[in-house]
Amino acid sequence: MPKTNIKPIGSHVIVQRSSAADVSKGGIVLPEKAKDKPKEGTVLAVGNGKMLEDGKRQAMQVKAGDRVLFSSYAGTEVKVAGEEYMVMEETDILAVIV
Repeated sequence: MPKTNIKPIGSHVIVQRSSAADVSKGGIVLPEKAKDKPKEGTVLAVGNGKMLEDGKRQAMQVKAGDRVLFSSYAGTEVKVAGEEYMVMEETDILAVIV
């Protein structure tokens, strides 16, 4: 698993998006513009949880290394040291792939 020098805070997570398929299911080679961005990735880092009104922290449901599915418009894409990552709220994650 790649290591990142980004540390999320609160209920945020850092996700590295999976790479897009180069060939369609029918065997057609796809140009870069025609590729759909995958809605799947690997969690690289998690924050320490959402602060609740009583001052306690809510435990995170995902952990570093989890493969996850997220919504199309989830998070913010950032580029650090030439690598692309997504910073998103834990609530933007729809499921963990087991």
